[in-house]
Amino acid sequence: MFTFERLDVWQKAIGFADLVYNQTRHFPPEERFGLTNQMRRAAVSIS
Repeated sequence: MFTFERLDVWQKAIGFADLVYNQTRHFPPEERFGLTNQMRRAAVSIS
């Protein structure tokens, strides 16, 4: 395990990205390459 993986803030950021992925899974298909993609990339970039 890398040292940053033990940080609470990193673990919360990964949890948030998981939450965003789960929530955007229910978005309409026409948003797949629009809002969904943008929200997912933003959530992953936090960590």
